[in-house]
Amino acid sequence: MSFIGTVRPADATGEVRAMYERQEDYWGYVPNYAKAFSHRTEALARWGRLLAELRRPTDDRRFELVTFAAAVALKNSACALVHGKELAGFIGEDAVVAIANGREADVLPDIDVTIVRFARQIAKDATQVTSGMVDRLKYRHDLTDAEVFDIAALAAGRAFFAKLLDGLGVQTDSVWQVLDADFREELSVGRPMDLREPEHLPVEHVA
Repeated sequence: MSFIGTVRPADATGEVRAMYERQEDYWGYVPNYAKAFSHRTEALARWGRLLAELRRPTDDRRFELVTFAAAVALKNSACALVHGKELAGFIGEDAVVAIANGREADVLPDIDVTIVRFARQIAKDATQVTSGMVDRLKYRHDLTDAEVFDIAALAAGRAFFAKLLDGLGVQTDSVWQVLDADFREELSVGRPMDLREPEHLPVEHVA
């Protein structure tokens, strides 16, 4: 569901169908966010390439930690659920919920606490980031300037994606109902879930 009209998978042709096919190959269905990009398929392609480049220098654990912290701060349920589930593979569901509730100091080493708070502040209000926050990353935790850039870029990039989709009323896909109910409730920080069945592309019959 979204506030704008989108191309239904059943009606998709050309570039839109090709984009939906790529999304369905990855997710197993056509996600709601992809439908929002049906008017500007190249924008989604370019976002994917940008995200891949922003992610490239960072290991998977830190990528998920930064992305999850930003997603929760941005109150985007879809990103919080998707990346919370991925982060739980590294630190466990209880720790993920603790981060979502601002209790990261109880479950993470000091370097990760600093990273989470830096990413969260960028997502919430980047004008309130201080040189002291960056210095803590650099001089207490020995991060390089390039690593600080990577964290800031991932948090800022998530803001583009989350704010675009929330601004258009795009809801989380119903497939995420399979997550543990308590875990799902804790990470549903924004718009409610779309309870409709996910859509699939019709099978093309070759003559």
